[in-house]
Amino acid sequence: MAITDEKTDLRIYLQDARDVLLWKLEGLSEYDLRRPLSPTGTNLLGLVKHVTGAEVLYFADTFERPFAEPAPVWFTGEVEPNADLWARADESTEEIVGRYRRVWAHSDAVIEELPLDAVGRLPFEGRPEQTLHRVLVHMIAETHRHAGHADLVRELVDGTVGQRPDGINTAPGDADWWRAHHARVESAAREAGGLGPA
Repeated sequence: MAITDEKTDLRIYLQDARDVLLWKLEGLSEYDLRRPLSPTGTNLLGLVKHVTGAEVLYFADTFERPFAEPAPVWFTGEVEPNADLWARADESTEEIVGRYRRVWAHSDAVIEELPLDAVGRLPFEGRPEQTLHRVLVHMIAETHRHAGHADLVRELVDGTVGQRPDGINTAPGDADWWRAHHARVESAAREAGGLGPA
């Protein structure tokens, strides 16, 4: 692997998280993209909406480089809480994913234009200062966190696992192997919890 500079390293890790998040959407029905699979309603398209808004806030707004499109109402706070974490029936997948791709292109332009020590002001009360370096680290953590949520949601939808389509980062095994593995994990949990065999 070639030696790269710090900004390039940070951009690679951010893009990796973006790509994973969108890969988790591939091949699913509109219902499965939107269905809530946790008690708090976690769903795949909602995760994409959320990180879209986060990139606008942390790159465009913080560094006073406005995103060219009007902010969607779910991002401006003009609608219910958590509006950025689920997709209404009238919001198309193409609209949500397209906006995310346009926002990340805008973010990439901001990253390219500014040095890592450039200082911006977060659009929160008090307008705390942040360097581009810190904002990049934050967005890498934020996007990877939500890519992890997407991993679990996608597994619940159809059993698809892994960080990449080639599956090289998951244990090899067919459905029977995974059922046996699940049984081993359950057995260990029951034993540790003093519950006895299932």
